[in-house]
Amino acid sequence: ISVLENAKTGVLAVIGENGYPYPVPMNFAYLDGKIYLHSANTGHKIDAIRKNDKVSFLVIDKDDVIEDKLTTAYRSVVVFGRARLISDDREKLVLIRRFALKYSKNMPAIQADIDENFSSLSLIEIIPEHITGKEGMEIIKNS
Repeated sequence: ISVLENAKTGVLAVIGENGYPYPVPMNFAYLDGKIYLHSANTGHKIDAIRKNDKVSFLVIDKDDVIEDKLTTAYRSVVVFGRARLISDDREKLVLIRRFALKYSKNMPAIQADIDENFSSLSLIEIIPEHITGKEGMEIIKNS
């Protein structure tokens, strides 16, 4: 959970055209046990979510190669869940403000950006069904 709360970028994987996985890196916010992503109203990931709401989301928290030991100190989290496009404007407005505050504390700039882009903004909510994490032995040994 701390990885989800603190990381800034993850990779959303949706089921794309012809059944191929379609991964895309995205900024996100973990709020109230759910993951939120913002996007344009149109595009491949939006189309894919409308067709199939099953998604996964990967966050790599640490990925440090230790050359002399021929290993990697790593920590990652994978979330499996269902995606929903938030359609209620009030809900979307409250959540996009909270999302933006993760990346900036400049409320006037946040509000100006929201005012300018709100109508073309989609907000994606991932409701986790299963969360798994993995941490390399090099991190465990040094904890």
